Amino acid sequence: MLTESFLVSTLALGKTNKNALSKDVGIHLYDLQPIPALKASYKKSSTQPNCLAASTSHVFAAQAEKAVVHVYSRQRGNQEAVVPFPERIRSIVLCGDIDGGGVLALGTEGGGLVLWELCTGRQVSTPQSHLQPTTCLAVDQTSNFLLSGSPDCSIHLWSIPSLLSFLDISSNDSSQTLPLSPLRTLSNHRAAINALEFGHSSSTVNIAISASQDNTCIVWDYKNGTALHTYLLPSVPLCLAVDPADRAAYVGYEDGSVQILNFYNPNSITHPLHNPDLQPTPTQPPPADRWPSPNPPSPTLSLQLSYDSTTLVSGHGDGAIRTWDIGKGHFTAGIADLSVAVTNLKLLRPTGFPTSSTPSLKIHQVIKPRYESTLGGSNNKSTSGIPPNYTFTAQFTSILPNPSVVPSTFHSALTSPTFPPSLLDASIAELANLPSSSTQDLAIAKNTSTHCLAVNDDEDLNAQNTHLLAQLNAALHAQRSAMKQVLEMDRERWRRGEAERVKREKKRQRRERRMAEAERRRAEVMMHAKGGGGGVEVAMRGKEVESKSTEKENNQEEDEEDEQLSSSTDEMTDSN
Repeated sequence: MLTESFLVSTLALGKTNKNALSKDVGIHLYDLQPIPALKASYKKSSTQPNCLAASTSHVFAAQAEKAVVHVYSRQRGNQEAVVPFPERIRSIVLCGDIDGGGVLALGTEGGGLVLWELCTGRQVSTPQSHLQPTTCLAVDQTSNFLLSGSPDCSIHLWSIPSLLSFLDISSNDSSQTLPLSPLRTLSNHRAAINALEFGHSSSTVNIAISASQDNTCIVWDYKNGTALHTYLLPSVPLCLAVDPADRAAYVGYEDGSVQILNFYNPNSITHPLHNPDLQPTPTQPPPADRWPSPNPPSPTLSLQLSYDSTTLVSGHGDGAIRTWDIGKGHFTAGIADLSVAVTNLKLLRPTGFPTSSTPSLKIHQVIKPRYESTLGGSNNKSTSGIPPNYTFTAQFTSILPNPSVVPSTFHSALTSPTFPPSLLDASIAELANLPSSSTQDLAIAKNTSTHCLAVNDDEDLNAQNTHLLAQLNAALHAQRSAMKQVLEMDRERWRRGEAERVKREKKRQRRERRMAEAERRRAEVMMHAKGGGGGVEVAMRGKEVESKSTEKENNQEEDEEDEQLSSSTDEMTDSN
C-alpha cells in the first residue's frame, strides 16, 4: 500500500500549556495517506523555523537558542547523538543523496555557513557572509547550488562542490576575492528574508523563489542573478512551498491564510516568468486566490505539498496542523492540535511503490564533525589535497560494479542512444578510402549475384518446401504418438480407480454378510441354551465346525470374486 508520511517539529518557549501528546515531545511522525494518524514521536526537541531536516535513516533538529543539533535514528526510534557547534544554529538543510552519504548545511548565528559530511565527519565552515544570522537555507534539485537568506535583506548563492573541494584557493585567484565566498548576491528585497525555495527542475533554467517581510515574493533566475517577476502580497509572508512541476507557489501569511501564486497564464503564448515585457512590472495576485483560515486565526509557520500535489499541509502558531484542497481552493480538515507552535513540516518520500529501488548506501550512525577541517585549512593534507585520516563510513547494500571490466565496442554501441562518434568516424574514413575500382567490382558482383539468385529461386523454393513438408510430417507423427500415450495413461488410471471402487464395494458386502452370519449363529446358540444345558456344548462344537467351513467357503468366494473383478475390469478397459 502506498504510504505518505511527514515530520512535525514544534517550538516550546517558557511555560506553555501542553497536552498529554506534546509533553516532553518535540518531533512527531504522522501518516498523511491513506489515513492521517500519529506513528512515532521523538522527545527533547524545540526547533525554530527552518531548523528541521530528514534523510531515510536520520532526523536532524537544530535546537532553539542552543548551539547543538539533535540527531535521531529513524530505524531505532530514539535519539542517537547530540552534536555541539561553536555557535547557535539558526537553519539547516540536507544536501546530496538523502539515501546515502549526504551533507548537512547549517546557517549560524554569526551569518556564516557550516557544511557537515555525515559519513566522514568532515566539517567546512565559511567566514561571515551575512551581517545578521543565516535564518533560511535552500538547496537545488542537483545539490550543486545553495541559497542562504538573512534578516540583512540579502540572499547569497553558493556552489556546494566549491565549498567541499579539497583544493586550496589561491589568494591571487581573480575569480574569487575571498576563499569560500558566495558566487553572487541577490539584493532586491528591502526587509528580512523569511523563506527560500528552489524549483524542481534539473535544467539550466531552474528558478528560485524568495519571500520577505517587505510583503514581496520574487522569482529568480539564480544562475544569472536576475529577477524574473515580483509579486506584491497583501500581508507578510512567513513560509513558502513550490509545486513539484513549478506551476505555482504557495505562501503562508500571519493571519493563517494561504495564497497561491500562479506562474502560468493560459492566454499567453510566452511563459509569464520569461516574458521580457512582463518582468519589470510587479503584479498583485487576485484576492480570490487567497484561502482564509478557520477561526481562530494563527500564523502559518510552515507549508508542504503532498506527493500528488493535491493536498497542502500547513503548520500554525497555535499548534494546529491543517490540510487544504488545492483543486477546490479551501481548507479541508485539521489533522492534529499540539498546543505548541508547529514551526517545521517535512513531507517524506512515499513508500510502497512496486518499482521502488533499494538505496545503494545505508548509514547506521552519523560521524560527529571534526573541527580540524574547518575554514578549508590545508593542515595535515596529503599531496592530493585529501587528508590522510579522511574515512567514509557506510554500508553498501548491493554488489559494487567491477571497474576492471571494460565494456566491448559492440556493447557500447548497442547500449548507446545514438551511434557512437568513433564508430561514425571509422565508417566515414573507410568509405572515403574506398578505391573506384573496388566500387566497380562491387557493382559487377552485385549484378552477377542477382542473376544467379533469379535462376536458382525455383530450385531453392522446391527444396525448402520439401524440407518443410518432412518437418511437418515428423511433427504430426510425434503428436499422434504423444496423444496415444496420453490416452493409454488415462485408460490405465481409470481402470485402477474402477478396480479400487469395485473392490471396496465387494469388501463392504462381504463384511455385511459376515456380520449377518455371526448374528444368526449367536441367536441359534442362545435358543439352544434356553432349550437345555446338555445340548449347549454339542451345539457350540457343531457351530465351531460349521463356522470354520463357512470361513473357508467365504475365502474361496473372495478369491473367485477377485478373479471376476480383475477380468471384468480388463473387459471394461478393452471396451473403452
